[in-house]
Amino acid sequence: MTERRDSSAQQREVGVRSGRAAVAVILLAVLVVLTGCTIDRPGEDVEAAPVAQVTIAPTAGATDVDPVAPVSVTVANGTIDQIALTNAAGKQITGRLSPDRTTYEVTEPLGYGATYTWAGTAVGADAKPIPIEATFTTISPQSTIPATINIGDGQEVGIAAPIILKFAGPVTNKAAVEKALTVTTDQGTEGSWAWLPDDGGSRVHWRPKNYWTPGTTVHVDAKLYGVDLGGGAYGDSDVTSDFTIGRSQIVIANAPSHRMQVVRDGATIFDFAVSYGEGNEPRNVTRSGVHIVTEKYEDFMMSNPPYYTNVRERWAVRISNNGEFIHANPESLSAQGSSNVTNGCINLSPGDAQAYFPTALYGDPVEVTGTSIELSQADGDVYDWALDWPTWKSMSALPAE
Repeated sequence: MTERRDSSAQQREVGVRSGRAAVAVILLAVLVVLTGCTIDRPGEDVEAAPVAQVTIAPTAGATDVDPVAPVSVTVANGTIDQIALTNAAGKQITGRLSPDRTTYEVTEPLGYGATYTWAGTAVGADAKPIPIEATFTTISPQSTIPATINIGDGQEVGIAAPIILKFAGPVTNKAAVEKALTVTTDQGTEGSWAWLPDDGGSRVHWRPKNYWTPGTTVHVDAKLYGVDLGGGAYGDSDVTSDFTIGRSQIVIANAPSHRMQVVRDGATIFDFAVSYGEGNEPRNVTRSGVHIVTEKYEDFMMSNPPYYTNVRERWAVRISNNGEFIHANPESLSAQGSSNVTNGCINLSPGDAQAYFPTALYGDPVEVTGTSIELSQADGDVYDWALDWPTWKSMSALPAE
């Protein structure tokens, strides 16, 4: 009995020892697994979060920067936290931050000859701030030249009206200027710019290939600020205009007939007896060709020495800058409708001139025919329709499309 008890005890002891060994093996395996996550492996680097990369345009320290060139800050691997561009006086320049805060763009033109400073911070994916710091300077022109446009906002003009941009100084870089000019219409009107001679400045005209379509709306955008005009001069400011083409009214003026018709939208509303230039010498010839109405006066003092000086004329409608008007002249009343005796103007009776006067609109064409001299550059600054279309297009500074 004692021997059996000993045998059973031995078995129990062996079982206990086996169980303990199994537990030890399991614990060792778990320990190896747990400690395996922290074992360093030579040659392998832990990947760090990316640092913000800041790009500034124009670059820091840039000089002679175009004041209308794009100005921006862009951040890769991060976002813009704070940003401001200020001038030397500390005024902040208007800008726009993108919704994802990765780009900031300046939205207003800068000044000439000015220094601007960036200040701000960007934050990378590593959560660390990066300073945004830079300074640049815009170009300092020798001079700036303003420009004016002949047609104002909201104006209604006739179907032959040219668009005229006149510069207060000479422009030699004409191609660059013309690229900055656009004419937009709701009718898709075909037209072209042409550079015409000018004393003391420069001027460029735009006219359609054919008369404007009545009712056309027109937008002119001359983005001249920041444009190099040549000779050290730059554009002073932008110029715009929004106007409308009115009804169609054409004056038909045939000198041999001694009459003048006013045709409104295809219907003759007036047929007047008139007298044209006598034609006894070139200065007294009413010029043939398409004139346009440019201005009008109820009273106007006219001179044409040696024939007369400071004579008061009524209901005067100017049709060229060589002194040609359509106006009342009671002195030539007996010749109106039968002979041409004037010094070049188109004379009407006082009643007829008064009737026509209020209907005349800037840009109305006056088509004169039947005389010995054609309208030309010698007759003033508005002779746009005296040039055929190929000639007109050739006067552009840009190659024809």
